[in-house]
Amino acid sequence: MARLSNLRGRLAIVTGACSGIGLQFARVLAASGADLLMVSNRPKELAEAASALARETGVKAYALPLDLTEASAADAIVAECGRIGRRPYVLVNNAGIFSFNTVLDTPAGKIDCFIRLHVEAVTRLSIAIGRMMAEAGEGYILNMSSMACWTPMPGIAMYSATKAYIRNFSRALRLELRDSGVMVLAACPGGIATDLFGLPENLKKLALRLHAIERPEDFTRKALKRLLKGKKQYVNGLINRIGIVFVGAMPEGVRVQIKRRMLDRNIRRP
Repeated sequence: MARLSNLRGRLAIVTGACSGIGLQFARVLAASGADLLMVSNRPKELAEAASALARETGVKAYALPLDLTEASAADAIVAECGRIGRRPYVLVNNAGIFSFNTVLDTPAGKIDCFIRLHVEAVTRLSIAIGRMMAEAGEGYILNMSSMACWTPMPGIAMYSATKAYIRNFSRALRLELRDSGVMVLAACPGGIATDLFGLPENLKKLALRLHAIERPEDFTRKALKRLLKGKKQYVNGLINRIGIVFVGAMPEGVRVQIKRRMLDRNIRRP
């Protein structure tokens, strides 16, 4: 199996790469010598991030501004690989969104975005890049799921359902691609100290002390190491791995009470 130290001169594709976990994945890969194809729908921030990483690490960092919710996004990434004359060795499907609301109160556009970004984009890009890797007989795909995939809780229905799709799809794709030399890992973090969930700084610090969440730099390095070792899944932290069992066994009545106490009282319907 490969190691981070063996990535020099290889090409890694990272989506959602201009901020948060995606940028940290790019940093770890660049520090390991991998060239980058960084994808995001924020052109200015993406260009700045790619330029900074190239300057700091000496690797090549290509910025590809792209809306991954477009059906043609995977084809555009494949075309960019052709344009720069590189075959991807690592793919990190990281781009994602989060919102806390009931399904009925979630705008239709946000519902569509969950499906297009977490389901369609991950599927199309995994297939397109996975095919290129299979032809070369080697490659690694990391798809970002979440501990929420085991958590059908009111308020995060779209997030948890689409993340469950990513996990199940990745586990099956791994079996289909294994004989071709391509490894697939589903990363299912319980919580990362980024701004995705809107957690206040004081609560972030408390959660870090309790090891309920993890710093992006720690999570990304561990996830990539497990990917390159050929592991099938990564859930960070002992508390989170234990929590999966209890959350999955939570009675429906408890979930109903959570809805009544948290959603019904705190979310105003239009």
